[in-house]
Amino acid sequence: MYARPSNLDDALGLLAESGTRVIAGGTDVYPGAGERPLQADYVDVSNISALRGVSVDGACVRIGATTTWSDIARTDLPPAFDALKVAARDVGAVQIQNRGTIAGNLCNASPAADGAPPLLILDAEVALASRRGTRRLALDVFINGARSTLLAPGEVMTAIVTPLPPSTMRSAFFKLGGRRYLVISIVMVAVALDVVEGMVRDARIAVGACSVVAQRMKEAERRLIGAPASPGLGRSIEAKDLARLAPIHDVRASAGYRRDAALTLLRRAIDACALCRTGGVV
Repeated sequence: MYARPSNLDDALGLLAESGTRVIAGGTDVYPGAGERPLQADYVDVSNISALRGVSVDGACVRIGATTTWSDIARTDLPPAFDALKVAARDVGAVQIQNRGTIAGNLCNASPAADGAPPLLILDAEVALASRRGTRRLALDVFINGARSTLLAPGEVMTAIVTPLPPSTMRSAFFKLGGRRYLVISIVMVAVALDVVEGMVRDARIAVGACSVVAQRMKEAERRLIGAPASPGLGRSIEAKDLARLAPIHDVRASAGYRRDAALTLLRRAIDACALCRTGGVV
């Protein structure tokens, strides 16, 4: 069964049937199937206009679940979202950016999901809905393992919600891959610094592709708070501040290389925030 409803209520009714799965951009579903035909029943939510778009409402920023990476890259957002916008321009290639959705990236829950680190530094929550009602979960709770989330049967992500960050918060995203586009990340880092009168008032750091889930580096964050936001600030971060990372050894890189690269990229991202730059692929 394939259905493409135009409103959320109809979609939730279809998803209440056992075994039904959600599809939006399809950029993960189809490659995952390979040459095999799709066997499951799918509800395509890409035609539900209420699930797409970015809005600022009072103290919150709401990103609809089916908002594409291209949408995000084009949207005028506060500087704290620059890291997310850089990540949006580095996901896959332009064709994937035009089809792939932010919720699909998170629900797929790859350890190398480009959307996770820049959303973690924004203290993002995910909004979920089903016939049973609605709920919100912090992103670092929602993704609970490699290819694993707390999305319940019959449930669909409707939005990603973040607190409206202060206008003084700057952010940067750096991603290491084997080439510029269409690459699975070896390491990626996202950093946000709230700089007031030349001093770091708040610091948020997230690292992806170096553990089964992307995670915040609380030790490194504490080290930066209260420091002058000057060039070379990144050198204050040491390898011991990233002790929570547990990178794998695979065909793309060794665990040791990932640890070294994470430290290097993190230092670059911190310095980029201090200099009001946004990062990119290295």
